[in-house]
Amino acid sequence: MADGVQIVARRHGNPDARLRIFASHGNGFAIDGYLPFWRLLCPRYDVVVFDMRNHGRNPPAATSNHDYDHMARDMAEVHTQISARFGAKPSVGAFHSMSGRAAMKDAVETAWRWDALVLFDPPDIPPEGHALFDMMVKFEYRLADWAKSRPARFADPSEQEAEYANGRAARKWVAGAQGLMARSILRPDGDGWALRYPGEVEAETYIANIPMNLWPVASEFGGPVLLVGADPDVERPSPTATTNKAMAEEGGFDYVAIPRTGHMLQLEEPEACVRAMEDFLARHGLAA
Repeated sequence: MADGVQIVARRHGNPDARLRIFASHGNGFAIDGYLPFWRLLCPRYDVVVFDMRNHGRNPPAATSNHDYDHMARDMAEVHTQISARFGAKPSVGAFHSMSGRAAMKDAVETAWRWDALVLFDPPDIPPEGHALFDMMVKFEYRLADWAKSRPARFADPSEQEAEYANGRAARKWVAGAQGLMARSILRPDGDGWALRYPGEVEAETYIANIPMNLWPVASEFGGPVLLVGADPDVERPSPTATTNKAMAEEGGFDYVAIPRTGHMLQLEEPEACVRAMEDFLARHGLAA
């Protein structure tokens, strides 16, 4: 990246496909843990996956630069460098949560560089005074408190896997996803394992989402955007499910909610997420 941070991008799938799909992840996770979702794209697309700075396979970097301004610029840089190395072709961003917010910020504040964006349950925060503003602010602070208190070290990845298994948010993940994500967010460290991405930085990133003033309408983007939300009609919906539905209705976005899912919808219903994405791409002449 322009500030010297290294981001390790990996190319999977069909390099001869006419469409390239970029995929990245949410705060505190890693894109390898989303394999149940993006592996379904590999037979038909040229797939590039990458972790956001300080996450996953990337080397640790200065946390002073870990903010949405830098992450938005990273989106542009990754797109530019991949196009230069592997050749330009029609490209779609498939981004979850934090990476979706970074892509939104880049697209509406800097430049449109995609043929389409598919944003999976981004944690949209409406302007102050909106009926949902206080709910989302409380949600981000609750996540920040949790991140600051999470264990930094584990004897073995199975301990983190057990934490996922015992948590409400990860209980519905497809078989194997809890262990896969645990291995993806930890690194060997002496006689144990440590979080690759410090909990205190994760907490700061949740809070940093609040003042972004990013509640765009569809016309602010230079091309088609699909919001794929968690289910807002379940008994206890994720706050992000509620805000994505509201932003879609108020902003005129293409929108679909995946039934019976929470915020980690790509790990709960990966096939349904891919179908929603491909239906949208087909309407815009981009499907495989």
